[in-house]
Amino acid sequence: MNSGSQYDVAIIGAGLSGLAAGIRLAHFGKKVCIFERHNAAGGLNSFYSLGGRKYDVGLHAVTNYVPAGVKGTPLGKILRQLRIEREEFELCPQKGSRVAFGPKGEHVLKFNNDFTLLESQVAARFPTQADGFRKIAKHVRETPLSGDGDGSSARAFIRQSIDDPLLEDMLLCPLMFYGSAREDDMDLGQFSIMFRALYLEGFARPYEGVRVMMRVLLEKYRQAGGERRMKCGVRSIVAKDGRAAALILDSGEEIVASQVLSSIGIAETGALIGERPPSERTLGYVETISVLNRPPSALGWGDDTIVFFNDSERFTYRDPEGQVDARSGIICFPNNFQYEGGRELPEGFFRVTCLANFDAWSGLPQETYAADKLRWFDAIQESARRFLPPLDPPDLLARATVATDMFTPTTVVKYTGHVRGAIYGSPVKNPGGRTELSNLFLCGTDQGMLGIVGSMLSGISMANQHILKA
Repeated sequence: MNSGSQYDVAIIGAGLSGLAAGIRLAHFGKKVCIFERHNAAGGLNSFYSLGGRKYDVGLHAVTNYVPAGVKGTPLGKILRQLRIEREEFELCPQKGSRVAFGPKGEHVLKFNNDFTLLESQVAARFPTQADGFRKIAKHVRETPLSGDGDGSSARAFIRQSIDDPLLEDMLLCPLMFYGSAREDDMDLGQFSIMFRALYLEGFARPYEGVRVMMRVLLEKYRQAGGERRMKCGVRSIVAKDGRAAALILDSGEEIVASQVLSSIGIAETGALIGERPPSERTLGYVETISVLNRPPSALGWGDDTIVFFNDSERFTYRDPEGQVDARSGIICFPNNFQYEGGRELPEGFFRVTCLANFDAWSGLPQETYAADKLRWFDAIQESARRFLPPLDPPDLLARATVATDMFTPTTVVKYTGHVRGAIYGSPVKNPGGRTELSNLFLCGTDQGMLGIVGSMLSGISMANQHILKA
């Protein structure tokens, strides 16, 4: 739908933060249009079809899940501000997850959506660290939820309360894999956001995955009167007198807007106004996906929703020297959520995510790229299986697999445009969302909020702060 070339607000990118901002602004009568270069909304949390199946992109789980009736939570704020009924997202809680460290996964911390489980696990396995862990949790509970951060080290903060390196790494591993753009550490503010999201609150998933949430958001945006232009990217931003004077689309069309919100990231937004890309290293990932002809429980893998693993003495979270670092990663079983009515997904899924080096994947001849993907697919799954119950017979996974797929950092670049395939954006965030242009603001991951809920909350917060209160 296109009603003209002049808007109150133009939003660049139809990801979750852009959609949330658009809904919020349209509710207050703003003439708003979202411009998206690709043919599907959702950005890093979308889905695609392959071989007659639909695959989630990005979504392992929705974090910040709390049961109905719990007040004062990020999820509740989103539902309230976007006028969404809780039931519309169809969120079903996890069964239970764990952190497994050591060559055979011998060091384990289990957690679920009840924080007392993790608290008891720490007390049982690290008894001398229990008081310090509770002190950390108390700090997070008392910290306001925002993207603000001063660059303080999460590791340095943790070491003020606990002195066991193994526990330090085990606590940080899930938080980093689900939200850190900083190598081997986290900003303290980001740490607090993710600790709350994963440990104090928890994981959930709609039965049909991210498609449910996208349908709800797109319909709310449509009902509110927002416009959306797909396959219609922004090529550049024309600056004049310190303001974004116009957006130039890929087609050459010129768009004028009083205010502009960009959800595509710091580096990507900077490129639109002619800035040089930042020099910071960014982190990329690979993910393997196996589709099974039976649920994972039939393979003996029915107890875990998500497993965060590491086989080394210390947890290393940095851009790998080679193509992939398979020593640590995430195992996700979308089947292992508590779906309402005892429903089961029609097929099984086994997903494994590891850190990957963009430069090592970029520019390869197609034949080499395809061969490297096959080689790493096997290596990643072999590494992950060490942290799961053994199969009987050993080739049971191969016999149960009916389809596979894999993405690399170059896949992310192709379908999202994110520089170097970065999932969590720039290591240096912009919590205020302001740019050098007085009417151009950032929302999304690089504003400092993390996860699916955090991304939507960022869009709402930036819309409220910079446009509705202006």
